[in-house]
Amino acid sequence: MTPKPPDQTQQLATVRPRLVDEELTGQVIGAFYTVYNKLGYGFRESVYSRALTIELRHCGLRVEREVSFTVYYDGEVVGRYRIDHLVEGRLVLEIKAGKSLSPTDRDQLLNGLRASDHEVGLLFHFGPRPSFYRVVAENERLK
Repeated sequence: MTPKPPDQTQQLATVRPRLVDEELTGQVIGAFYTVYNKLGYGFRESVYSRALTIELRHCGLRVEREVSFTVYYDGEVVGRYRIDHLVEGRLVLEIKAGKSLSPTDRDQLLNGLRASDHEVGLLFHFGPRPSFYRVVAENERLK
């Protein structure tokens, strides 16, 4: 009996490992481009943030805005940290608008991940050209 060749999904899985929360991040990235294509460049961050919230909810996703987390050092509270969006209780979003990103923008997202109990985040730049960065941070509290 001749074995069946693997289907395309199986072939892709052997070529590229699946990303953490790949389906959700793909859906959210699609919503980001939808908002950018409708609004274009030049609005304030708050406009894009509100529009993205609406678009994500149209996609049937649960979205929380401006979520605060307590930051601990050696088991003691040292402050609070706020993230722009939390999607489906597990994906952190950081929104930026302007001509360019600064090197600290990715660090801000990474700090948001470390301050929370989440591991995956997306940095969306509503700049002259839309761009995004996916950040994964192993979070020791989840282990």
